[in-house]
Amino acid sequence: MAAAGYISVNTFARPFSRKQIANWLVEVDSARSELTTRQANQLDFFLRDYGKELWVGKDWDRRMDLFFYSDSVFELTVNPIIGGSVTLNENGSRVWRRIGGEFFASANGFGFYGSLRDNNVTEVLSTPQYLTIKQGENFKSISEENRSDFNEAIGGISYQWNWGDVALMKDRLIWGNAVRHANIFSGKAPSYAMLNYRLYPVEWLEFQYIHGWLVSEELDSARTYLSPNGNRRIYMNKNIAANYLTIKSKWKVDFTFGNSIIYSDNGINPVYFIPFMFFKSVDHTYSGTGSNELGQNAQLFVDISARVIKNVHLYASLFVDEVSLSNFWDSDQQTNIMSLKLGGTWFNALSDLHLSAEYTRTHPWTYRHQIESTTFASNQYNLGHYLGENADEFYGSIEYVPLKNLRLKAGAWYARKGEPHIYQIINGNANVTGLQFMEKVDWSQLGFNFSAQWEVLNGAVVFLELLYQNSEGNEVYTPEFLSGEIISAEGGFRIGL
Repeated sequence: MAAAGYISVNTFARPFSRKQIANWLVEVDSARSELTTRQANQLDFFLRDYGKELWVGKDWDRRMDLFFYSDSVFELTVNPIIGGSVTLNENGSRVWRRIGGEFFASANGFGFYGSLRDNNVTEVLSTPQYLTIKQGENFKSISEENRSDFNEAIGGISYQWNWGDVALMKDRLIWGNAVRHANIFSGKAPSYAMLNYRLYPVEWLEFQYIHGWLVSEELDSARTYLSPNGNRRIYMNKNIAANYLTIKSKWKVDFTFGNSIIYSDNGINPVYFIPFMFFKSVDHTYSGTGSNELGQNAQLFVDISARVIKNVHLYASLFVDEVSLSNFWDSDQQTNIMSLKLGGTWFNALSDLHLSAEYTRTHPWTYRHQIESTTFASNQYNLGHYLGENADEFYGSIEYVPLKNLRLKAGAWYARKGEPHIYQIINGNANVTGLQFMEKVDWSQLGFNFSAQWEVLNGAVVFLELLYQNSEGNEVYTPEFLSGEIISAEGGFRIGL
């Protein structure tokens, strides 16, 4: 709808709030006469859910819920989370099941939400070393048969006013326009707690700031101690501060500029709670500029999103871990440690058919740091693109939406990863200058998939996926269940997210 010109959406940062989505649906509804029959039906389908943010009481055409209450002051929705699937290929079968519950509520500008998902899998496919777009999970333990359990609690409390909102939440963030996988904050790492602050005082400007508590999984030996019944093991603290500013131009091009920092060792630093800071400069003040071993780990990023041509969305995201402008073109001295993503989608290229293409290239040493407690990661999962450093990927997809609640999608990708960079100090200098992109291909994967997703009722989905995947090279990056040349079929259902 944004590409068609019905609404204005900053797709740089997700997830969106329910209130935002409801307001956009109202804008689309005002142009109902211009929609196709399928689009109008889909609009009604979504309003049955997000109408809760618009109307008071129960007397309207709404979705089915386990429990729903609404009056002029307070609103509460409670629903179960249930899901399961079976995957079959020549290596055997994989069974996944999920059970839990979720709620969301609002009262006089305050918002509340929470959920708990308990999962069991007979084949683990998403540990930190596996190169997959599947969400990372904090597994309790992994058996010799590669079985495991994991759970995740997500939730938060927020307050919203006319031109901003603030929230304390535990969730997954996605920053950066993308079709397949973002290269700034991808949402792959398990959820973590954060303070989230947003401002949108005018239509053409949006600002967001977060301060998050990451999980280092690096042992703090100074604080680890013996107790009568064993060792008390304590991780080093690890925090993130990040912000971005989006400027929306009258030419339907959005420009986003932001920066972030991973900091550790000295507890919470109040300076990183100042939302509008340039964090690298702050680090120079507190840690000095003489050595990377003194400082923290700062990043910059830029994102451009264009909807100049009707029904077409073009975008580019640049994540900069380190760069020297004076040596940018010097192949022996450059430190162009960055990740670039280019892509676009042509919506309704044919009626209800969407075409997407995307290319991602990430240079050596990106997302990493020689001090493990300040790497761009949480629970050992990279916060950025799933391929990590020294890698690239071509991706394309065709999506067809023939009915309001049925999506058919075919995708193809070719991904490569070079050898990881080994950090060393040589003659007193770090060996991060002049790094060449993918001098040798260490791992590659060619993949095709076809998926069908039918949302039978709001929040109740039946899905099917057929997957061809051929992975070659370093076996550590691919789970044994999907190694080599493989054809898999997966079918299942889910109720709730």
